Amino acid sequence: MSYMIDTLTKRVGWLAAVLAMLLALLVGYDALMRYFFSGGLIALQELEWHLFDIVFLLGLSYTLKHDKHVRVDILFTHYSHDTKAIVQILSMLFLLIPFALFFLNGAYEMASQSFVQQEISSDPGGLKYRFIIKGILFIAFVLLVLQSISEIIKAYQSLEQKRKLYLALGVVGLFLGYSSLDLAFWTDPLWLMFLLTLFLLLSGFQVAFVFAGVALFFALISDELGLNVLEMLPYRVYGIMGNMTLMSVPLFILMGLILEKSRMAEDLLLSMGKLFGRVRGGLAISVVVVGAILAASTGIVGASVVMMSLIALPLMLKHHYSPELATGAISASGTLGQIVPPSIVLIVLGDQMHLSVGDLFKAAVVPGILLILLYIGYILLIAHWRPMVAPAIKSEEPYKKVLQEALRVIMPPMLLILAVLGSIFAGIASPTESAAIGVLGALLLAGFQGTFSFELVRYASIETVKLTSMIFMILIGATAFSLVFNELGGQEMAMNFFAEEMGDKWMFILLSMGVIFLLGFFIDFIEIAFVVVPILVPIVHAFGIDPVWFAILIALNLQASFLTPPFGFALFYLKGAAGEKVTTAQIYRGVVPFIGLQLLALLIVVLFPDLIYIFGK
Repeated sequence: MSYMIDTLTKRVGWLAAVLAMLLALLVGYDALMRYFFSGGLIALQELEWHLFDIVFLLGLSYTLKHDKHVRVDILFTHYSHDTKAIVQILSMLFLLIPFALFFLNGAYEMASQSFVQQEISSDPGGLKYRFIIKGILFIAFVLLVLQSISEIIKAYQSLEQKRKLYLALGVVGLFLGYSSLDLAFWTDPLWLMFLLTLFLLLSGFQVAFVFAGVALFFALISDELGLNVLEMLPYRVYGIMGNMTLMSVPLFILMGLILEKSRMAEDLLLSMGKLFGRVRGGLAISVVVVGAILAASTGIVGASVVMMSLIALPLMLKHHYSPELATGAISASGTLGQIVPPSIVLIVLGDQMHLSVGDLFKAAVVPGILLILLYIGYILLIAHWRPMVAPAIKSEEPYKKVLQEALRVIMPPMLLILAVLGSIFAGIASPTESAAIGVLGALLLAGFQGTFSFELVRYASIETVKLTSMIFMILIGATAFSLVFNELGGQEMAMNFFAEEMGDKWMFILLSMGVIFLLGFFIDFIEIAFVVVPILVPIVHAFGIDPVWFAILIALNLQASFLTPPFGFALFYLKGAAGEKVTTAQIYRGVVPFIGLQLLALLIVVLFPDLIYIFGK
């Protein structure tokens, strides 16, 4: 049975991957037709967002099959095989499957109602049969339940000592039985909800399933709420499905993965290394420059850090660079994609804070440049004070030839960056349209470099499905969590605390930035953006704070979450790629100065808010 389900899921995943590439081509074609030939059809635009929905919905089960739904794995990686299997079984049995079954009931009613009413597009020339796309939502969660069952079967069969599983099931059963009593809420349910969520996250359960399962659990046991609080959840998810801004997420991911696979980063690193290597700290500076270029063209932290770890780290260690400086420069530079446009973080913040993504992109340019300059300045200073930490490299190759080679390598990605960001800043194209053009440009660059292949397209499309589905499953879970959290009084509690008990906007800014920074030690930026940020948005407006400026502060802060031990994902990526070349302690020591530089950049933007508007409002 497990084999049959896995085979079905694999084929569904491949279908989603094909549709992801088709989505990019359609959006790119539509954008070109509209701007060069004044064309464009409503039906084509609606087909695009339908494809977007199908890609991430059908990818949910495929992502589960490949265990790509993100988890806080600092403890999980140290678990025994049996403990990991038990966590997987408990996650499926008590978090995902109950939530998915509850969701299926609402999704079926939504699709059935649409079918009975023969719902069609509200726009003239739009698509008919709206029930089809709503039905895909139902089918996607059916597939998710089936894959969950397959994961339970595989995990159970892999157990060496099944007695541990029965003990764990008994403990969970006692907890659920106790929770059904009125005694369960012996303290504020908001605190219990927060503590249970934190415990499950730190225990290694998948983030999306924790948010979804905890929301359902507290809605079920609360006398104040009941399951009615979540009955509109399928309609909320359907609203997410129709969000044109979020459609740019898979397209930017796809563009980045194509560029990653085309070996552009490898050529850049080698050329920049030769260009700056003759200066003390030059190799580290080349890492920062390449990190900035990758950030503006790919924006994928994992890919950037892993690539630079594999290519630049051995080169830096070979030339006697300090392991701390080498690992710090690679980790920090790899995370620049979180603030340098086109950033997935900025797209998500734009959606959650109801802001123009184009405005956020423009506002983030100067803070991004500031951060790059701070990194380079630090490297030059440390290399000047301690020459043995970052020595210069002697080379016999004529510098003119090195410069020509560097310009040849850097020009194609720079032209792509200018085309993508320039079209957004000039108001010519939306972020979604420019992302699609970026995909087409990345494919052309791969063709010019001779690296274009079916394997490249296949890899980029499949990984896009996995990453996109992971992000949107967290969004679905966070939506459910926020509904229950707000109904229990979470929003009012936050408003009262900041507006009444504190009553000062600067204290609110300081405390909110502190909370986000501390949360970044434990959870990923996606969870913070989807759960914490919506709580802060009304307070931002209540204090009259510039929301674009505040969003940039959050983005700068969230970037640090990739570097802060013990759960900084950039640190995991680097250690995984570097192997035994460096120790975990060296990586941790290496990132500390760069975390300080990120906080300095945050402080500068706080003190000089007009910096973000140099490129216009």
